[in-house]
Amino acid sequence: MTGTPSLSAREWYERAIAAEQRGAKDEAERIITQGLGEHPNEAALHDSAGNLAMRRGEYALAAQRFAAAARLSPSHLPFAINVAIAQTQAGAPEAALAALVPHEQAGRRDARYCSTRANAARLAGDLAQAARWYDLCLTLDPNHPRGLAGRARVALERAERDALARIDLALRSQQSDPHLWLSRAQALDATGHTAEARALAQQIADQAPSWQPGLDFLAQLRLGAGESDFASHFEDAARKAPGDPNIAIAHIAALGAGDETLAARERATAARAAFPGIEQFALLEAVYASAVGEDERAERAMAALSTDSLDRALHEARHALRTANWVGAEAALARAREFAPFDVSAWALTGLLWRVTDPEKAAWLHEQEGLVQLLPLVDGDAVMPPAIALLGRLHDSSAFPLGQSLRGGTQTRGILFDRTEPTLADLKGAILSTVESYRETLPARDPTHPLLRYRSTKWRLNGSWSVRLRSGGDHHAPHIHPQGILSSALYLMLPPPDKDGSQGTLELGRPAPDLRLDLPPLHRIAPKEGHLALFPSTLYHGTTAFGSGMRMTTAFDVIARGGLGDGTDDDGSRLE
Repeated sequence: MTGTPSLSAREWYERAIAAEQRGAKDEAERIITQGLGEHPNEAALHDSAGNLAMRRGEYALAAQRFAAAARLSPSHLPFAINVAIAQTQAGAPEAALAALVPHEQAGRRDARYCSTRANAARLAGDLAQAARWYDLCLTLDPNHPRGLAGRARVALERAERDALARIDLALRSQQSDPHLWLSRAQALDATGHTAEARALAQQIADQAPSWQPGLDFLAQLRLGAGESDFASHFEDAARKAPGDPNIAIAHIAALGAGDETLAARERATAARAAFPGIEQFALLEAVYASAVGEDERAERAMAALSTDSLDRALHEARHALRTANWVGAEAALARAREFAPFDVSAWALTGLLWRVTDPEKAAWLHEQEGLVQLLPLVDGDAVMPPAIALLGRLHDSSAFPLGQSLRGGTQTRGILFDRTEPTLADLKGAILSTVESYRETLPARDPTHPLLRYRSTKWRLNGSWSVRLRSGGDHHAPHIHPQGILSSALYLMLPPPDKDGSQGTLELGRPAPDLRLDLPPLHRIAPKEGHLALFPSTLYHGTTAFGSGMRMTTAFDVIARGGLGDGTDDDGSRLE
């Protein structure tokens, strides 16, 4: 823009703030945008514009504006910190770390930098780095609220022995923080103080009836205790806050996760009547009506929707598969892939459809040589015995998880490889080496394939856990892991073999029973101790039951570093 600016940068900012304070947010945005156009080289104005966007919840826009300020004043540490905070809020913690690393030398003397970097590292899945930066933050400022709370949370997620003490320390100055109280309840549960955890979780639900994390955790505890009415406290919460639709949404989700599908449908129908202006309840009624076979009700509810979304397209595809409407399923899945071209759930359902309608495409998706492998664990003889001993102790204090594929058995809490025990670090290292061997033998990179498009990108683990099943019917129901590109099962302990070797078999490609598709597995893997099964996350998978003994596995998902949508890097980097 040329000519003399009509207003100074400061005046543009003051006008925008005045508009914001009187509630005219759109006007404030128009003013600050015009000001940026007249003063494109004013770093402070870009920074102020970023703060306006942050207060509106437009985090990606805020990150862009903070980044512009940082480019204009590259040595100004607060601008870099603001970039990282906005990127973290926008769901890009790795980008936040990249923005902070060049300022490390100056940042080590700044508690806000240290706390921001620690939070980004935690959300990026690097808890060891997060612990280091939170510790440095607290060295600089022992009473830093975010540092205390963040370090306590990291201690809980890593199962550090002093996690409860750290949480209590943070609570001394942050008594009103519900996340810290929930962390305390989780720490009590993890250390075997189940009754205290239950009492605290109930107190949280009573005092914050609209807070979903508290309601969900109480449901988990009640399910673990074997209570058939594990979700009844959602009704208590709804009576205390009758105008809050989010309680009903959380209640329906908990019932669905606990396999109470008919109850979930009934609750969705009631919520739809209570909140007629909220379309999500029509979608939820359709979802659960379809799942229990009430097809006409499902179709009526779906027809009442006026907006489209990935979630709607996926559920319409599931319903079409259940009713053998192949044309409708293809149309719904095409819409889903338009919303998210490499969504794992969409491709999993597409694979099932193609097995009925286009076997050649189905074979390309899931039957190419090398996509499914059973490999010996690298250094298995050395790393497995201590891991088995440790995991056995962890399972002794674990419970049946809400919303998982288990039918019986126990699953370890949290992310297994975030724990600090050296034994688990050794096991993780062996797994990473084995996964790298898998990747080296995959077919060539194919940018149109939901797994092979990532063949040459950086990979990292995303979630990890251990499952222990006992004889008498314990098994995994067919399911998928929609947050990964590659899924797994490492066999640590197996029951004695039966005569035909079929017990506990891993079945890949058998649909979930609720989809009403009579399709056999594409692959059957007989478990073998010390071996790691690896397969595309777009394959439904489950296990058969076994007649005697006990079975223990460790599992994890793999994602492309940067997320499921990142498939353009072809540098051949190794797994991280």
